[in-house]
Amino acid sequence: MPVLEAIENDIKQLPRNAALELQDWLADYLDDQEMISPDFLAAIERGKSDLEEGRVRVLRSDNS
Repeated sequence: MPVLEAIENDIKQLPRNAALELQDWLADYLDDQEMISPDFLAAIERGKSDLEEGRVRVLRSDNS
């Protein structure tokens, strides 16, 4: 039995409240995976390089 089919069968056995918890967890997991895209990681690396090389902007408040 393929893995996905086994998981689907197990999910069908869950009580409704447990299935809803799984739904929430899966939505969070997929959101997290989307956030950690190659573009996101590249942006983080660019930011780190900018900081290391002193390419930063300093925001000053009007009170300074």
